[in-house]
Amino acid sequence: MDQRVLDASYTISTDPARFDIDAIHAYLSNDSYWCAGIPRETLERAVRNSIGAGAFLGGAQVGFARAATDRATFAWVCDVYVLEGHRGKGLAQAMVRALLAHPELQGLRRWVLATRDAHEVYRRVGFEPLPNAQSWMAIVDREVYSRRAGA
Repeated sequence: MDQRVLDASYTISTDPARFDIDAIHAYLSNDSYWCAGIPRETLERAVRNSIGAGAFLGGAQVGFARAATDRATFAWVCDVYVLEGHRGKGLAQAMVRALLAHPELQGLRRWVLATRDAHEVYRRVGFEPLPNAQSWMAIVDREVYSRRAGA
């Protein structure tokens, strides 16, 4: 599914055949705070096993978002980015809206995400602070990619 956004210069697509894994990997592995150093093979598997949305200007990928999901009850929106020169145009919101509207993700009971600094972006598409956050727990291995690179 492709849709035009803004002044019709940008396209949002959920078609995995359009995703530029090299571009996505370049940003996430080098410029993101949440998965710096992610191996390309790990990212390929993550994208393949998720539902994604990309932002494109012409043929160039300028943004990405994905929903890690069981496609029945739960989705975690993650790996959302927009390249520096394309920010402030509503592309992150458009990609998240495309995920929320995706036919395979209708009727989910819970959507979650985590962000360090983009709370207002996600609030505009319906996210709110996690109720009962004290009930949630996690295992976070911040060294997993560096250990794998050294193996």
